[in-house]
Formats: sequence, structure tokens, C-alpha cells
Amino acid sequence: MPTRKRARPIAPRRKTRPAKPTGSRFKLVGRPARTVFGKELRVGCARPLLDPIEIASRDEIAALQTKRLKWSLAHAYKNVPHYRKKFDAAGVHPDDFRRLEDLARFPFTTKEDLRSTYPFGMFAVPRDKVLRIHASSGTTGKPTVVGYTANDLRHWADVGARSIRAAGGRPGDIVHVAYGYGLFTGGLGAHYAAERLGCTVIPMSGGQTEKQVQLIADFKPDIIMVTPSYMLAIADEFGRQGLDARKSSLKIGIHGAEPWTDAMRKEIEARFAIDAVDIYGLSEVMGPGVANECIETKDGPTVWEDHFYPEIVAPATGAPVPDGEIGELAFTSLTKEALPVIRYRTRDLTALLPGTARAMRRMARITGRTDDMLIVRGVNVFPTQIEELILKDPRLSPHYVIELKRESRLDELDVGVEMKPDHAGAADAEADAARRLAQHIKALIGVSARVRIAPVGGVARSIGKAKRVLDLRPKD
Repeated sequence: MPTRKRARPIAPRRKTRPAKPTGSRFKLVGRPARTVFGKELRVGCARPLLDPIEIASRDEIAALQTKRLKWSLAHAYKNVPHYRKKFDAAGVHPDDFRRLEDLARFPFTTKEDLRSTYPFGMFAVPRDKVLRIHASSGTTGKPTVVGYTANDLRHWADVGARSIRAAGGRPGDIVHVAYGYGLFTGGLGAHYAAERLGCTVIPMSGGQTEKQVQLIADFKPDIIMVTPSYMLAIADEFGRQGLDARKSSLKIGIHGAEPWTDAMRKEIEARFAIDAVDIYGLSEVMGPGVANECIETKDGPTVWEDHFYPEIVAPATGAPVPDGEIGELAFTSLTKEALPVIRYRTRDLTALLPGTARAMRRMARITGRTDDMLIVRGVNVFPTQIEELILKDPRLSPHYVIELKRESRLDELDVGVEMKPDHAGAADAEADAARRLAQHIKALIGVSARVRIAPVGGVARSIGKAKRVLDLRPKD
């Protein structure tokens, strides 16, 4: 009988240190454990759970962006006649791109480019390679149509899952999605992101506010994804049903699709005893998940720069603006196949800031849009400025509407706002709140406003993006 050879023990693999990258590797920011109203809130994500690019050096990020930008510019030029025509007219070719600074030589893309090529003229792949189509609401003309290949959908789910993880979400969490489903990217974007992370999804969609509260009470989700204005409508419904929203199972709210303020964040967090974080996205660039706040710092959405290259430009000239200065945000997609976007002007006003909880840069809170800026008697006014002032008065609710009228050839600014239920009905308090708000608008924004106090429930609620402004001035 042959003797069996004794197996030699496998020697442990010798550990080798990876080559030190140029530039320092990112140091992760921590957050102490917190308990609010009996809830243990999330502390952040452990380093091993993050994608390596989230904590890479800036040099590594820049190298990846340069490689992917070369591909994206060539892909758009080769496959989209509209881009080829624009590049040629500007006298640039994808081969002219060698470093990140060269991107400024290429022309911008605007919403008008997408509308003028409606419906599929900006697609860079054959139509039969497009697995899904989304579109904007088209409130100011033809809708903007966006398409996704299988790879695009995979990347979208990946950055969406990364966003939920940055917000404190973990596999196994129950996620209540109250964004609208359909052509709007919010609902399905959040849905597939949560599934990719390994969460259980409640695809509630928007509306049926009474049922929203019922399912939150019954299903006990950990996370809700919804617009901030509708989150406050849900809070009101909790109160109407005699329920304390702070006692709900929710620990995290991921809010986007409309600008919101730190004052509104504090309002949401106080009413639900949760962390409220900002998610950013737009259909033309991908959908929700282009950027997301990290729960460790809650200091502005981190841009996932391995898929979306951000720039800040001067709204009037398009000239690049240094990091830290406010201007208009533009994005170039780095991995999109069906609808690459090159220097797409978002119209959102913000600034780019250094990374904190992740190595990638952050966006400052959006102060407004270049196309929703109101000009009232020569004064530039953004709705978020008025919202900030409203939420500084603890007697006023976050439900408001701004109306612009033109009387006797002069613009008039009217603000309708509700009192909070426990302050409503007291005539003296209502008159004082209206007077003080009007004074603050005049002193801090520089325009006179007529403030009226609406009854509780008198300002229309929105199940999607809140319509804050009614411009009733003649369009002459």
C-alpha cells in the first residue's frame, strides 16, 4: 500500500505594502454615537465597507477622471452628431484633451440642446441598446429625454447605493420610498439603489399621506427617501392622527429633488428625531445619487467624482470659478453610455469645497438657480432666502408660497405663510409674525413684501417638488 505524502503546510503569504500613491491617502472622519429620543442613530461607515475610490488620494481620483474623460469625450464625438457639430464649431477635438484643465476648452451642453434633439437625438448608442427611458416634466417646453444602457443602470444603482450608505444606511435596512415613480427619476432611482445596497424596499411613491403614516407605523422602516417639503407634510399628518413622529422607527431621512435650507433640516430632525441628509441628482446627468451628504459630517453632498466631473462656472460668462466660490454647477459624465453629457449646465448655484468625510469634493448647499432667481424691482431674490427667514420664527410653519404680481407698473411680492397649529388663531401673534417677517425681508433681502398669514392647511401641499413661486406678472 503506497504511503501518502504528507502535505506541506502552506506558508502564509508575505504581506507587501502597496506602493505609496502620490499625495496623501484620505483619513476617514468619525462621528460619536448618538441617542435621540431613545433612538440610537447611525455613526457612519467603517473604512473596509467603502469603495476604495471614496478614500483615495486626490492624485488617484484625478488620474481616473482624466482616463474616463478621454473616453467620454471621444464617445460623445464619435456617436452623437450634435456633439460632433458643436465640437467642430468650437474648434476642439477629443484628442485635444490631455489634462483636466483642458475640459474648459469644450462647449457647454444645455437643456435646450436636449430639447432641440428631442426625443432621441442625443443618444450615443443604438436605440435597441437603451433599456430604460426617463424624461423631465416638460413644464417649460418639450421634456428632456434621457436613456440608460445596462451598464448605465448598473452604475446608477451603484452610486445610489453608495449614497444611501453615506447617509448611514446599511444592508438589511427597510427603506420607505415616497418619491414619485414613473418618468421622474426619483422613485425608481431610489428603489434600485436601496435594493443594490441590500435593503428591503417599500415602493410607496408619493401621495396618500394618511397611508404613508400608516405604513411607516406598521412596517417600521429605518429610512425614508422623500422630498423635504413632503416630509413635513407627513409630519403634519402624524400630528393630525394624534401620533408622535419622534416615536416612529425612522432613523434617517434622505431628502432631495428641491432646494432646502439648514433651518428646514433642523425642523425635520426635531419633528422625527432622525438625521436628515441631502441627496442631489438630476435626470440629465443620471438621477438621484450624483452626490450625497455623509452622515458623519452633514456638511454638503459629496460628489461621486469617479462618475461625474463637476465644475463651477460664472453664470454670465461660463468662465471657470475657483473652488470655494459660488457659481453655476456644470457636470460632465465619465461613464454614461446612452446619454453622455459634456459640461452640462445645471443652473444650480453652489460652490465646490474640499472633501471631509470622503476624499471627493463636496457641494455647498444650493442657494438657488440661475433660472428661478426672481428679480423684483431690480433686486435679485431667491425663494430659499425667504424660506430661511420664515423658519427663523418658531411660530411660522415651513408651508409658504410666494406670489409675484405687477400693480400700477410696479412689481409686488406677496408671501403667504401658515402659523404652526399651536400658534394659529391668535390674532395678535399672527399680526406680529407677519409684520416681523416683512421687516426681515426688507432689511436682509432689500425688497418690500406683503405678508399674509394663511389658515393651517391653507397653503397647498405638494407630494413631489414643492411649488413655492407663482409668478402672476404679465409676460410682456
